Amino acid sequence: MSKILPALAAALSLSLAGCGGLSFTPEPTVENATHTAILDEVAAAAAISAYRVQHGLSPVIVDTGLVKAAAFQAGNNARHGQLSHDVGGSFTSRMASAGLARSYAAENLSAGSETFEQVLARWKASPEHNKNMLLPQIRRIGIARVDAPNTRYKRFWALVMAGG
Repeated sequence: MSKILPALAAALSLSLAGCGGLSFTPEPTVENATHTAILDEVAAAAAISAYRVQHGLSPVIVDTGLVKAAAFQAGNNARHGQLSHDVGGSFTSRMASAGLARSYAAENLSAGSETFEQVLARWKASPEHNKNMLLPQIRRIGIARVDAPNTRYKRFWALVMAGG
């Protein structure tokens, strides 16, 4: 019984933190009606790959699981109308829910940019975001934009990157 209780407590705490489920589909609220924008993830991966290759690193490919994880976090930010890595649970717990508990992973968020080109330029200009995009271990990415027109930022972006 002593082994069951810690596991049950951990599962309950993950569930209460909003990260116990495997679904990454954002659910809109009435206040901040949101929708996931249709992006050309392959073009985004090609642009990030070209940037990485310029720096002597390997290219990246689109991973549908990472796209779902990115959409989950962009959606959480859009629904709350704020930019935070912790909305929707900690990055570590969200990656564990996505099956990436033991994988090397990083996340870039942004808000307000209208196009992928604009958000990529912002991430390149930001030392920490740029560092994430240029991590040698990264091989796969997922990117998403969720629009929330009734919020300050209007658009929320998430880029989730993981190792091989």
